[in-house]
Amino acid sequence: MKFTMSREALLRPLTLVAGVVERRQTLPVLSNVLIQVEGVQVSLNGTDLEVELVGRTGASQVDQAGAATVPARKLMDICKSLPDQSDIQLAVEEGRAVLRSGRSRFTLSTLPVPEFPNIEDADGSQELSVPRGTLKHLIESTSFAMAQQDVRYYLNGMLLEIQSHLLRTVATDGHRLAMCSRPIDVAVSQSQKLIVPRVKVS
Repeated sequence: MKFTMSREALLRPLTLVAGVVERRQTLPVLSNVLIQVEGVQVSLNGTDLEVELVGRTGASQVDQAGAATVPARKLMDICKSLPDQSDIQLAVEEGRAVLRSGRSRFTLSTLPVPEFPNIEDADGSQELSVPRGTLKHLIESTSFAMAQQDVRYYLNGMLLEIQSHLLRTVATDGHRLAMCSRPIDVAVSQSQKLIVPRVKVS
């Protein structure tokens, strides 16, 4: 794997994905971000086994496609320390990720790609697209009522109910309950309910 892109093109999706990566993990690979290069597209995956975030960006130059896992926080700190508008070259050499920018050179440890859990490839029974503003309103109207660290793990998330032409969110911590519904321009064959866990994005 070897590609080049601007600092800003890498930092934006990396900051998003690193938000779900916990500092203390039972599995070392969960503190890493999975970087995959196909064509000119670069995908960054981060997960804590409950939530998976995927950020996609484009490389200005790809010398070799491939994949690697590198420490998310360290990579983000390096990118933040580099000057604005600088170019970053990231390559895997002898089992290590080597980042070059100008006269700077950083070496990061990697872990085997097969060890990284992939939630995204799970088959979904329902797919829908809703306006960003609608989903944002639903989340903001109910998320305050979610429990923080309840042993009843289902209270630490938000119920998302999908009906034909209706999307509803419900959250409760056992003492208070919040619910919000919004019409959507989507017809579904069967109603669906799922619990979306709390996501901490820094």
